[in-house]
Amino acid sequence: MNTQLPDRLLLKKGLYLEYFTLLWNVVGIFVTAIAAITAHSVALGGFGLDSLIEIGASTIVIWELTNTKENVRAKALRMIGVGFYTISVYIFFQVAYLLLRDSHPSVSGLGIVWTAITFIIMLLLAHAKRITGEQLKNPVLITEGKVTLIDAYLAASVLAGLLLNAAFHWWWADLASALIIVYYGLKEGRAAFQEARHH
Repeated sequence: MNTQLPDRLLLKKGLYLEYFTLLWNVVGIFVTAIAAITAHSVALGGFGLDSLIEIGASTIVIWELTNTKENVRAKALRMIGVGFYTISVYIFFQVAYLLLRDSHPSVSGLGIVWTAITFIIMLLLAHAKRITGEQLKNPVLITEGKVTLIDAYLAASVLAGLLLNAAFHWWWADLASALIIVYYGLKEGRAAFQEARHH
């Protein structure tokens, strides 16, 4: 029995996923800004800036899903690829900056709660986008789902650092895990550009 939704409903589902992602990240910018300023946390500030990239990626997918021009898909994939590279470059320089500055942020309860919830939400959204994208055979939605997955990994990395800083004062703990995200982002950015060449 085929339980797959018609393309029209799948398209609507994909758009709703992107609208929710957009709204979550808009709220996230303000929450992380407050938490970062209160705790003097550069990592939380960086996580808030990452939300801007996710907002951009969601906007691109909404544009692609509602546009019928044939050349839109390749442009959307390239723009998502740029988003991946931007995340990777930003995190790399963020790590270097923190090491040079020897920054020791204070404990942030708000940051811990927000990044924990964001980690779970982004994992669920990434999974839903991948499934919906595969059913629609839409590489842009699939690729943006990977951007959402990176956002989840970044939330986990920041959360780990916040928790370890709160428990053991290990301010440097999230820096090593952030480098894994740099590698993943560069890899997926390259994949997005390669996919764009086929459209």
